[in-house]
Amino acid sequence: MTANATNTATSDYDLAQASARGDLQAFETLYERHHRRIYSLCLRMVANPTEAEDLTQEVFVQLFRKIGSFRGESAFTTWLHRLTINHVLMHFRKRGVRLEKTTEEGEIDEIQDLKSTSESPRFIDRIALEKAISQLPPGYRTVFVLHDIEGFEHTEVADLLGVSVGTSKSQLHKARMRLRELLNKKV
Repeated sequence: MTANATNTATSDYDLAQASARGDLQAFETLYERHHRRIYSLCLRMVANPTEAEDLTQEVFVQLFRKIGSFRGESAFTTWLHRLTINHVLMHFRKRGVRLEKTTEEGEIDEIQDLKSTSESPRFIDRIALEKAISQLPPGYRTVFVLHDIEGFEHTEVADLLGVSVGTSKSQLHKARMRLRELLNKKV
């Protein structure tokens, strides 16, 4: 059996336990399995590719530190998803802290409110988004969820659904266009 076949057959729980014992190869396998999904989640939350890349790396550093606390009471992907959400929310809180600049005499010269920067992500009402996604035709919705939410590549989506890569790309494009229409009606 090859190393790749072993990595595919090993469960996330087993890899997490091995990682907690210091097995770097097991941690690397977890990273390879999940980094695209984590990046996708971060990108959806911050709407900035560079910031999403940084956050993804920070999440995996955090994972490396906390992997021993994974008890297997939930799916590893659920636990990692929650870890990611918490990390990104903490990032928003830190960014939202007001910075006070003081003069040499100790007087407050200016206050910069980081929440008012133009880099703030545009959030869409979660209920409206879920409703819009539920209104997509089944084929559009399936490809959208697999690619944009779960982070699968088009080749993986095509394999899972038994369609061509071109069909996957086309369905995703149509799903995004339809979502824009549905969400613009709400605004």
